Amino acid sequence: MVGCGAWSEVADVTAASLPGLEGRLALVTGGSRGIGRAVAVLLAAAGARVGIGCRRDTSGAEETLRRIRETAGDRCGEPWVEVADISTEDGVASLFGRLDAEYGGSLDVFVGNAGMWNPDPRPFRELASVEWRDMMDANLTSVYLTTRAAVMRMRDGGRIVLVSSTAAQRGEAGHSHYAASKGAVQSLVKSLAVELAGRRITVNAVAPGWVDTDMTSQVFEASARQRIEEEIPLGRVATAEDVAGPIVFLASELARHITGEVLNVNGGSVLCG
Repeated sequence: MVGCGAWSEVADVTAASLPGLEGRLALVTGGSRGIGRAVAVLLAAAGARVGIGCRRDTSGAEETLRRIRETAGDRCGEPWVEVADISTEDGVASLFGRLDAEYGGSLDVFVGNAGMWNPDPRPFRELASVEWRDMMDANLTSVYLTTRAAVMRMRDGGRIVLVSSTAAQRGEAGHSHYAASKGAVQSLVKSLAVELAGRRITVNAVAPGWVDTDMTSQVFEASARQRIEEEIPLGRVATAEDVAGPIVFLASELARHITGEVLNVNGGSVLCG
């Protein structure tokens, strides 16, 4: 069994191996850490101009911008961040107001990544209505509000990629509200794919399994990482970069005939009972 710490065969992704996204205008929500940060940096490495949204982690967002500048230099313009609560109408207005100022009201790539997951299991019978609403606001209402705003500004031929979860397909005991919110995202993707096809806008989802990020660190500390990895056929927990690569692929011309799909990025974990 190969653990994540021992994984040494993952080659660094270079600009030469990336699809060309020069001239594309991109927005990534939840860009201050984890998957969102990795996506933003990789989009910039591929040539896109990138803006990010974050709810409160300004220091993390600034680190993302620093990494974008380090990766892309000044060839993609200045990256930017807007701090906003995108589960609210006012927060979305703030984020997209900044986008309008930076991009002139146009958009080519939208990655809806922001969301939450509570590491503490909650049996369904004990799940309080406020917990349900908070999860839906963070993972579904925010996606509805931001994707709607993105569609209004997206140029024909654009790309929408929403981050779902393996939990939407196989369920997750103790996290039913999370699984339900991510399942709804997948249904939204399929509906929008048909609705926006006439404008050649593709809409897809990426469904990660376990990913080594700040959001999941408590679980890895509290339980044996080896047990989790033994349930993954490829034998390791994903890195944020493992998930970012497929997202950038879906944002590129290489994926121009893929829409309404859910791309699993989980090392094969959905194949195991």
